[in-house]
Amino acid sequence: MPDAQEETLTKIAAGGKTKVIIYNSGGLEAADKIGAVTYIGTDELPAGLAGGKFAGESGVKNILCVNTLPGATNTESRCQGIAEGIAESGGKSEQLPLPSSNFGDPTAVAQAIKAKLLEDPSIDGVVTISAGDAEAAAAALSQGDLVDKVKLGCFDMDQNALDRIKAGTQLFAIDQQPYYQGYLSVTLAFTQSLWGMDLPTKPTLTGPAVIHAGNVDQTLAGVAEGVR
Repeated sequence: MPDAQEETLTKIAAGGKTKVIIYNSGGLEAADKIGAVTYIGTDELPAGLAGGKFAGESGVKNILCVNTLPGATNTESRCQGIAEGIAESGGKSEQLPLPSSNFGDPTAVAQAIKAKLLEDPSIDGVVTISAGDAEAAAAALSQGDLVDKVKLGCFDMDQNALDRIKAGTQLFAIDQQPYYQGYLSVTLAFTQSLWGMDLPTKPTLTGPAVIHAGNVDQTLAGVAEGVR
């Protein structure tokens, strides 16, 4: 939730006539701060934990977590979760923080990833903080002839990531299910306003959902319907 919205939303919530729900970003802390009903969305640390655990269970031992926005709370939490998740199966993870000048530059990101992988052949997994960065990582693996050796994962997903999972060239994607975020937020706001109904859990997390070869067909079906 942008800081610029905080004062206005606090006034709305304090008025008591309009229900305020925070969704997608900010977390329960932001919701409590402004007096919102709840937060509906994702929590980055558990999302990373799920991804790291899945990678470890899939045989990955050493993950490189590529962070193109180092220092940001959400991306740091994502990489921290990856490290803690893979540690459960005895694996490890190192973060590759890239300078801000590389953000949005897929060529620079791909070159940085390839250089790191060639420098350290023990790395057998790469996880990116976004689906966009996964494009650069996929290019790096292809250029380095490492597609069969290094497993790829990413946070969030797009059509290309799903196509790679379907083709077997990407191991997983961590989906926060944004459709659910909007759907649940509007539904709760409606039922709260009319009938005072509430959800028993605060916050209400819509992820993580780990997309992999076993469920990618269902995910693609959801994409076709506009809900994934």
